[in-house]
Amino acid sequence: MIKHIMNSISPPPADADADADAEVPTYTTIPISGADVITRSIQNLTASFSRCRPWPDFLATGAIDLPSSLSAASLRLRKNVRYFSTNYAVVASTCAAVSLIGSPVALIVVGFGFALWLVLFFFREDPMVIMGRHISDRAVIVALVLCSAAIIWFTGALTSLLIGVSVGVEVVAIHGLLRNTEGLFLDENDGVTDGLVSTSHNPNGGLS
Repeated sequence: MIKHIMNSISPPPADADADADAEVPTYTTIPISGADVITRSIQNLTASFSRCRPWPDFLATGAIDLPSSLSAASLRLRKNVRYFSTNYAVVASTCAAVSLIGSPVALIVVGFGFALWLVLFFFREDPMVIMGRHISDRAVIVALVLCSAAIIWFTGALTSLLIGVSVGVEVVAIHGLLRNTEGLFLDENDGVTDGLVSTSHNPNGGLS
């Protein structure tokens, strides 16, 4: 009886401790300076342009036709958005910039604000550290929103900017619906993520 109690309160074997420690994931984040954060964000932004599809493929007039059904239109739009995502971002940004072409000051200031969003939020992968203090993502977002509001108020470009962005979204939607997706090949993982490829296995093996 005493032996049974002692066994029950005795420490677990070393192997059990090792297995328990192995099951608990640990995350390590090495803070870097704000300048390095911005540099890496710019590198990520530059690398994203490598995913831009060739413009002749994007503008191929021979691949334009109407979708056969509503479901086909939805599937085509989703696949085109995934395949031409960088091209569409360039088109929408260009339309927004063109809407401000009549006011060079507004174009420069709004462009600066947009660049802040890209570098400090969308393409930032590292924690922001300023003067040795960690800046939370929420604080970064609040600062960017306040900065954007100040830019819109200073330039008075809200209406023009909304028109430009709306035109860009319409152009993207029209292209996404009319661009035939035949010959456009997504990575298998991308297709599964977007629901474009079924994960069910056929009897002969592979994905159906």
